[in-house]
Amino acid sequence: MSTTFNSKKFLISGLVGGIVSFFVGFLIYGILLAKLMGASTGTATNVMRGADEMVYWSIMLGSLFMGFTLAYIFELAKIKSIGAGMIVGAIAGFLIIAGHDFTSYGTANLFNLNGLVADVLASTLMQAITGAAIGFINARLKD
Repeated sequence: MSTTFNSKKFLISGLVGGIVSFFVGFLIYGILLAKLMGASTGTATNVMRGADEMVYWSIMLGSLFMGFTLAYIFELAKIKSIGAGMIVGAIAGFLIIAGHDFTSYGTANLFNLNGLVADVLASTLMQAITGAAIGFINARLKD
């Protein structure tokens, strides 16, 4: 088993993963779940930004961080296929977002329980797709 870390593969797959995460997130959150997530805010008011108020550089930066997080995990675990990428992406995405969302639910009024469940499920799907893309790229790049 190789213990070397391929920085080039990490950077390329992380960038691709970030781009995929951004666009899949737009489809899931911006189109499919926009009304549900807006209606699932907790007791706080003005929590969700309107479409014309979104801070896209921040969303893209968050997507890139998630892409690089998965790319880092995949490089350490030597994930090099779409299937393995999808499974590990879903598991890592689920664990990360569930940890964040349940902590937020316990400490803030951002989402009600329906919003929390929808966010965890949507993010798990989003990271499964992102993981598949990273696995696809890793399969094509040389070690």
